[in-house]
Amino acid sequence: MGVDHQGPCFLVPGPVRMNDAVLAAMSKPVMTARGPEYRDVMAELNSLLRLAFNLSPSSLERGQESWSGDDGYRIIVVSGSGTAATEMSLANRLCQSDEILVPSNGKFGERVAQIAATFADCTHLKYDWGKSFDLEEIEQYLSTGAFEALAFCHNETSSGITQDAAALADLCKHHDVALLVDAITSVGGLPVHPQAWGAEAIIVGAQKCTAGPSGVSALAISDKWVTESKRRKEDDSANPSYYLDVHAALKKGSDDQTPWTPAINLTIGWVEALRVLSEEGLEERWNRCRTMAVGVRSLFSSLGFEFLADEGHRSDTVTAIMYPDGIDDAWRSRLQNEYQTYVIGAQDHLKGRMFRIGSMGETSIEEMVEGCERMLSCFRDHGLEIPDDVEVSSYFNR
Repeated sequence: MGVDHQGPCFLVPGPVRMNDAVLAAMSKPVMTARGPEYRDVMAELNSLLRLAFNLSPSSLERGQESWSGDDGYRIIVVSGSGTAATEMSLANRLCQSDEILVPSNGKFGERVAQIAATFADCTHLKYDWGKSFDLEEIEQYLSTGAFEALAFCHNETSSGITQDAAALADLCKHHDVALLVDAITSVGGLPVHPQAWGAEAIIVGAQKCTAGPSGVSALAISDKWVTESKRRKEDDSANPSYYLDVHAALKKGSDDQTPWTPAINLTIGWVEALRVLSEEGLEERWNRCRTMAVGVRSLFSSLGFEFLADEGHRSDTVTAIMYPDGIDDAWRSRLQNEYQTYVIGAQDHLKGRMFRIGSMGETSIEEMVEGCERMLSCFRDHGLEIPDDVEVSSYFNR
């Protein structure tokens, strides 16, 4: 399996560890945002993001429409977190009279609903965290013909569940409803298929599966999304916006520029991270993330642990594991302080009841194996009966 991992194990579901090349790139002297040097950065970033989004290739050279390919999608880079990109995707596509359906089963799906309700008439189908969407109920809503769009969080890191995007996409196609996807924690880590799904907009955050810096994000938007957004702008029904006005971005994108001063050093760092993804290969990264997640699930399941997310829909970039009786976040603190191993706790009503292991970005299988061995040792420290002869690495064979 390779050389054993040494040093801290950083196994959180984002922001993930950045490699040395990314850190070095972000320390470069600042450059002007309007000169050819930075336009070269944007051209490469746009092209590499198309790879991450699983879109058709484009030129890496400036002045060659790096943001677009032959599939009708364009890349918009946003100097803001994934929440900013989500707001851009909803605010510019919808107007206040449009009805949008948002199913959720975790914190970030609920956030999508909150953003949608700001810019449209939102119906929020709120399922229990980690529980699969009721597709029949969703279809009943869509079959009324009242909805302009459906939006959802594809990979819910708060509850460790990945939605059946293909099934939701089929429902949207059948009922002629726009599909808008928060894929902040899945692009670059899980199979994402914008064209096959017919998605009008898909969002990614740099600090998750692509292992870039926090505070920068991107959208892939379709020609249909652009047409509908322009129509609302022209008939004065569009939501008010300025910094996140996509039409300003559309005017600059073909020239490898952004409308406002971009996050220059963050985007330079993101390019370095995406180069690593390109070298590894998109499907190879999907497979590595899956290998780690399957190994984690198999290991902890064999030891009697329970998972929050429904079986069959558990995420390959984050695993949400319930604490056994008598264990709480004191275990996680000890794991960090004594074992230099970092996982993350639960949010909101599940705080102190669950921990989450990230399997995204550039995390190696060796690091995951070592981290899991340390977790088991820490559980033993807290009085949990775990056999000493557990062969952790055997659960992570490719």
